[in-house]
Amino acid sequence: MKPVLRTYNFEDLRIGMREILMRTVMETDITDFAAVTGDHNPIHLDEVYAAQTRFGQRIAHGMFTAGLVSALIGTRLPGPGAIYLSQTLQFLAPVRIGDVVTASAEVAELIESRRRARLFCECVADGRAVMEGEAWVALPSRG
Repeated sequence: MKPVLRTYNFEDLRIGMREILMRTVMETDITDFAAVTGDHNPIHLDEVYAAQTRFGQRIAHGMFTAGLVSALIGTRLPGPGAIYLSQTLQFLAPVRIGDVVTASAEVAELIESRRRARLFCECVADGRAVMEGEAWVALPSRG
């Protein structure tokens, strides 16, 4: 399935603009993420190990969840052409296999002289906040 792409130039953005991306976390997402990154922490991959942790089961990598914000920024708000400059993250709760994660980004601040935007970013899984933070992005101009 081809991703939905939306492109905003700096001049198109307004405080409060918001976009979302939803994804159901699958077993293959976790194993593929581990293969690509080399993060083979058993809390993500080993059912027996994970059952003995405070979570009682395997959980998704926090950076997989953060990656959904990256996808949102790169494809929807602001979209292609935006340069991701920085991100702060706070992980609030675990994400489990089968959770439906909604990543959102909202324009919180615009710096016209530098064509920069600060975005408030969060992820919610099945109604509970699992991650939040802020991202700074540089944007192209129409002019």
